[in-house]
Amino acid sequence: MSCAALLGLRGPRLLRAAARTPRWSRRRSGGCEPPAGGAVRIGCASGFWGDTAAAVPQLLYGGKLDFLVFDYLSEITMSLLTAAKARSPVLGYTPDFVSAAMAPYIKDIHRKGVRVISNAGGINPLACAAALQEVAKKADVDLKIAVVTGDDLMSEKENLKGAGITDLESGKQFPESIHSMNVYLGARPISRALDLGADIVVTGRCVDSGIVLGPLIHSFGWNRDEFDLLAAGSLAGHLIECGAQCTGGIFTDWHAVPDWHNIGFPIVECSSEGDFILSKPPDTGGLISFGTVAEQLVYELGNPQRYLLPDVTCDFSEVSITEIPGFDGGAVKVHGAKGSPPSTFYKVNATYLDGFRATAVCPVGGPKAVQKGKRTAESILQRTRLIFSQLGYEDYSAVNIQVLGSEDTYGPHARRSIDGQGPREAVIWLAVHHKRKEAVEIFSREIAPAGTGMAPGLTGIVGGRPRVSPVLKPFFFYYPKSNVEISLFLNGQHVETLEEDLTFTSDEVVSFDPPKISSELKDLPSGPHTYRLEDLAYARSGDKGNSANIGVIARHPLYYPYLKKTLTAQALENYFQHLLEREKPEEELVTRYELPGIHGLNFVLKNSLGGGGIASLRSDPQGKALGQMLLDFQIKNVPDLKSLIE
Repeated sequence: MSCAALLGLRGPRLLRAAARTPRWSRRRSGGCEPPAGGAVRIGCASGFWGDTAAAVPQLLYGGKLDFLVFDYLSEITMSLLTAAKARSPVLGYTPDFVSAAMAPYIKDIHRKGVRVISNAGGINPLACAAALQEVAKKADVDLKIAVVTGDDLMSEKENLKGAGITDLESGKQFPESIHSMNVYLGARPISRALDLGADIVVTGRCVDSGIVLGPLIHSFGWNRDEFDLLAAGSLAGHLIECGAQCTGGIFTDWHAVPDWHNIGFPIVECSSEGDFILSKPPDTGGLISFGTVAEQLVYELGNPQRYLLPDVTCDFSEVSITEIPGFDGGAVKVHGAKGSPPSTFYKVNATYLDGFRATAVCPVGGPKAVQKGKRTAESILQRTRLIFSQLGYEDYSAVNIQVLGSEDTYGPHARRSIDGQGPREAVIWLAVHHKRKEAVEIFSREIAPAGTGMAPGLTGIVGGRPRVSPVLKPFFFYYPKSNVEISLFLNGQHVETLEEDLTFTSDEVVSFDPPKISSELKDLPSGPHTYRLEDLAYARSGDKGNSANIGVIARHPLYYPYLKKTLTAQALENYFQHLLEREKPEEELVTRYELPGIHGLNFVLKNSLGGGGIASLRSDPQGKALGQMLLDFQIKNVPDLKSLIE
């Protein structure tokens, strides 16, 4: 079955796209160039720094690609790369991209004419490009490697300190000890680098979806004011930027997903009209279905009607996802993204030093393992506090004791054992934060003595003596686009400076009023039945800073009204009360949004991650398990809903 035929291309748009400056005029050796206005195939081989090396050959040899993209960066990754560059000026990028993703396949990438876009440059994109040039030279291939710079704002640090900038989430003042500061750039610099003939484009920090939107702008010549198209391209990027997460990875129905060891990585085939089909290479594992893709749509989402990106403000609330029969491993057609003007500001992610941390992870076995684990952790803290007192050190800034296996993270929803003894195997999770590195080093040294002087059954320390590491906390703010200078380099030479065009931008603030419960919901039939949420819905959770989101999608449209009626913002705030940190007495910590296009709800949980990222001492600092926790939520007093769909 032809993907292009299913995309429903229409004549007028094709004629207009073909009449623009040709985007594929340069001779390609591999015959991959699409006809003017034709569909473009983009595969994503990495969703984070550390993703599997198996994705590249799978997509390169089985994906029939025009573009291959890699997303490596997160707020945590940027902190790690900043620390790496501080150790050496040639570090600060993700070396896996060069050594594992590109080096083994660079000859075939060149031969096939597949063009590559990646944000692997991290803090040091020029060094990343230089390393790639060495790989290309050794392989005897001639590749034009472009670099996008301009995201690093550290040179403006002193100017920003007195500018009255506050954090977007907490409202805190601009920190003194700034460690890194990077703008989330958009897709236009990437498309321009491709216009200039780049075979590979390396960026620093940009929005994740930009690595897909960039080649689409380049291929179809989408204008700055074609907001619906830009939103559609951004949605394509949003869905595949996390790699296998949209092809069956971390799916609610994980048991229905075959062959994890060979899971297929995603491919989007996009038309100039903005519609696209999401599939994966043949003969790969995984699953593409309404559920797997809808879960990824809500991943790390805030307000679906105001998804703010540098190139466009997206409305994903009415997006539809339709399964297409006849594709090996499944495929879906995605349609309905809407766009409006972006703002005149970029979002900036800064990090600042705030003390030091360490985490001890220790298995413990035998009867009453949970009780032994808790007493051990508490005793270690008592002993180290005595030492601190003798040395004149202040107390810990924060501590976190969890006993994994006891369902500590479930709070009041934990299931207690019938015999009262609890599990006979558990794992101590003991994490601490202190302003002084020396204090955390004392903590690290005092873990091992527990093996001889505390509870029986302590079997060791996972990873050895806990590593002491700096705590780099995130700080988010907005920065004028007009103040950012973006530069393009080609094969190490500066070729162009880009000026931001603010013609089609708007800073109009659109207020959000949560939808009221309609009379339709109030009049829903009731009944004697109770369902676990997992029976009626899919769920997936993600993070942004210290906030988490949980997306919930009805398994059938007829279930949706019951989910809307029961899963209120207050219901979720009550359910996760044990994880939420309230800074103001009357503060509302959960906001609910609706996505009627996929019969979904999205909940944003503020202050739910203990600081988030590497600043959090919790075992789940990114909220990955919150969606799984919610699956046990009970939908009560409803009719026999399963009979409605039989």
